[in-house]
Amino acid sequence: MSGSDAPSAAQPPALPPTLAACAEAVLREGDARAKAALARRAAAAWLAGREAGAPMPVGRADPPDFPARPARPELRPPREMPRRRGGTQAGRAALLHAVAHIELNAVDLHWDVIARFAHIPMPPGFYDDWVRAADDEARHFNLLADRLEAMGSFYGALPAHAGMWRAASDTAHDLMARLAVAPMVLEARGLDVTPGMIELFRKAGDAETVAALEIIYADEVSHVAYGAKWFNFLCGRHDLDPRDAFHALVRKHFRGALKPPFNEEKRAEAGLPPDFYWPLAEELAQADGTAETD
Repeated sequence: MSGSDAPSAAQPPALPPTLAACAEAVLREGDARAKAALARRAAAAWLAGREAGAPMPVGRADPPDFPARPARPELRPPREMPRRRGGTQAGRAALLHAVAHIELNAVDLHWDVIARFAHIPMPPGFYDDWVRAADDEARHFNLLADRLEAMGSFYGALPAHAGMWRAASDTAHDLMARLAVAPMVLEARGLDVTPGMIELFRKAGDAETVAALEIIYADEVSHVAYGAKWFNFLCGRHDLDPRDAFHALVRKHFRGALKPPFNEEKRAEAGLPPDFYWPLAEELAQADGTAETD
């Protein structure tokens, strides 16, 4: 058999021709590892084109209401999720599984903001930022999936939170609401809780997981900053006060409470001043207290 006749390694299929179509393809990929791989290929293609001065067209997409998911993990309502305790190896694996699930949902969330809102004229830097964020989340998912496997587990071994896509569904019609709720509330919460997770794994002597979580922690500051940056941009476009607009959108679209303690240093680094979140935290806490006494 000649060299030209020898079988070659299977090549991945060609990427769709536009960024929005790539985003839709990621959303429609059900296998977790394949989703992460496709997300990273699409990000690399967009960023390479931008660097070369020949960017991929943004285009348009028809994203699904809910992204494709693997058969496992089993998705359960929040009230049916078991409590996670990090004092044991099994507890730490359960905690990592939950974070891996968050990261996989974040892959879809960042590609969804491109696919779903491609009809809104935005500067190229908007796409650069969310492509980079989506690439980060795919890398984070792989890091955590690798750590789970090193611990004798895997992504899908445990049930996972069924409500992770709720924020995307609730803001599917409004880009400003999406930016307010997803990066500026949900990802900002990651800045508050990740240092505690890092310390938990450090005390357990798990240096590899500590290193992975420190990467995630550093990257999440950038993702919150992207949200704040483009939220402020749209407020300027519509002549809105950013703080007042943020408060109104979170009140309308966020189901939950903003709970201290807050990582004020990292939130400020990401462009979130205290007067964005403290008034809402106090207001929602009072509402919860009223609801409990009714």
